[in-house]
Amino acid sequence: MRRDFLITAVAVGLVAVIALGCIGTDEEKKITTLRIGYQPSTHQVAEMVAMEEGWWLSDLLPFGIEKVQDYEFPSGPPEMQAMLGGNLDIAFVGAAPPISAIAQGLDAKIVASVQKNGSDLVVSPGVVYEGPQSLVGLKVATFPPGSIQDTVFKKWLQENGIDPAEIDIKSMGPGDATTAISAKRVDAVFLPHPSPSIIELQGNGEAVVASGEMWPNHACCCLVVSGELMREEPEMVEQIVKTHIRATEYINENPTRAAEIYSAKTGQNLTMVQHSIENWDGAWISDPHEIIPSVVEFARVDYELGYTGETLLTEDDLFDTDFFDRVTS
Repeated sequence: MRRDFLITAVAVGLVAVIALGCIGTDEEKKITTLRIGYQPSTHQVAEMVAMEEGWWLSDLLPFGIEKVQDYEFPSGPPEMQAMLGGNLDIAFVGAAPPISAIAQGLDAKIVASVQKNGSDLVVSPGVVYEGPQSLVGLKVATFPPGSIQDTVFKKWLQENGIDPAEIDIKSMGPGDATTAISAKRVDAVFLPHPSPSIIELQGNGEAVVASGEMWPNHACCCLVVSGELMREEPEMVEQIVKTHIRATEYINENPTRAAEIYSAKTGQNLTMVQHSIENWDGAWISDPHEIIPSVVEFARVDYELGYTGETLLTEDDLFDTDFFDRVTS
């Protein structure tokens, strides 16, 4: 059974298996377990660093947190479904999936950025790439509709005069997509790092376009916090943002150590992870103000693609920057 299938099964089962993390009377409802969602991508290594170094628990102990539990998801859409079900308190996730989830009624906001750019279009060795038009008629695997990769890829195609329907786009998580291109079941993939480096180093493809070329300095991952936590525990949320900033600064100063932590957490080859960090076009950031323009643009694109129904979300619908502003002022 493939790893992505197992991860998806875990995501679907979260409703049944994740504890509520609350004790006491209805009046108290004091959270004691913090539940974090993340994905196996170097984009979100800040979450892993804070977990490995014990910062999540040590920093949040003064607020009554006794346990921190993180849960891995193959991509953002199932992660947001878990949050919609009330099974995550915070999520490290691409900035596009929360847009669809908030449109569906998710009570949450983006409180910090995590990372920008950082995905690549990789073509199979037998494919001659001569620009976006050469993808017409090919099979391309990427993350599900409503994800960052799906949104960036389709926007780029449209800007180059190509109807996304002219390409056979397959929705897959990173493991399945990496396997598919190595088995030549797809002609190309558009995936976040480290998957492009893994595919290249295994000799199964060549990266031809970085996402930052498709959409310069586009938002990618962000930190989403539940509305309940923001209302009931604002000081805890401030500390969550502080810990995230600390982890982000650490990985920018210690990329080698960050690669080691990521490799140990995910089981991915350390050499490939280091290659990814050295060659991607991404950057780890924490200031939410940096990503507001492109996230609002994501909301417009998702609206036009029909992912948010009749709802065109605004900056106020998606962001709460007050926590970041307070801890950095």
